[in-house]
Amino acid sequence: MRKPQVVVVTGASAGVGRATARRFAERGACVALLARGRDRLDAAVREIGSAGGRSMAVSVDVADPDAVTAAAREVEARLGPVDTWVNNAMTSVFAPFVEVSAAEFRRVTEVTYLGCVHGTRAALDLMLPRDRGVIVQVGSALAYRGIPLQAAYCGAKHAIQGFTESVRCELLHRHSHVQLGMVQLPALNTPQFGWVLSRLPKFPQPVAPIYQPEVAARAIVHMAEHPRREMWVGGSTVATLLANSVVPGLLDSYLGRTAVKGQQTDDPVPCVRPANLWEPVGGDPGARGVFDDRARAHSLALAMSRRRRPLTAGVVGALAAAAVARGRSGS
Repeated sequence: MRKPQVVVVTGASAGVGRATARRFAERGACVALLARGRDRLDAAVREIGSAGGRSMAVSVDVADPDAVTAAAREVEARLGPVDTWVNNAMTSVFAPFVEVSAAEFRRVTEVTYLGCVHGTRAALDLMLPRDRGVIVQVGSALAYRGIPLQAAYCGAKHAIQGFTESVRCELLHRHSHVQLGMVQLPALNTPQFGWVLSRLPKFPQPVAPIYQPEVAARAIVHMAEHPRREMWVGGSTVATLLANSVVPGLLDSYLGRTAVKGQQTDDPVPCVRPANLWEPVGGDPGARGVFDDRARAHSLALAMSRRRRPLTAGVVGALAAAAVARGRSGS
């Protein structure tokens, strides 16, 4: 009987991490959920258990490298060798750069970027001696294209992109069978917009089009099962990254005109608002945020990306057939 896969997901108590942990469990994996909020972690474990899955929770701040290493050892002691590690934990600040303090900027960097670095190091410590395993970095279109009001978060995602490319080259140099890939995500309906530290006059929102976190979860699980260098999820991600590679200056101007208002609803921010930058926020919202009525449950771009090889073969075949037809017509 085949042994179940052992998967670690950071930032697993809510949002994309919660949906991803659930998706792995549905596919028979034993899942270790890493996050700060104990109550939400316990709720996620119960949720997975009620669906027949097996999981465990470790309360850890990914900004602490020693704590991440200790968590990795605890997971292996309880569940066995880790097959897949997903670096997903993040935090952010919604505000113009000049209104973000140095301590706040550093904290976003320590969680979102260095948390990924610490997770990658812990995973490689486990995987390199066995010469197998998959590490998935949860990225964003913002890993390539910065937008206003999220300088710290965009900087962290850009850093993850460069860091991942560097480590991947090192793995190739040593002929390692450990796989390292990055999933670039679109705007998602997660709870973060209800608790992210914000200095905006209106309630923050993702830039449309918005996708449900389950779309991201399907992409992450697919990357783990069929590892490759990178996957772009959502038509908006594809369009943004292609436009940024061709007309970045035009995109600067467009985002400067539209993205400040586009990241705010018409609703004013409550006088008392929780923020999870330094400490986890109470309650258990689960995977989804408050934008259900606007969020898409499916992505055509993801479906096409998952079928990349058959689609490529089909395109090549169609081009070859067209060439043959043209040759015959000209003879």
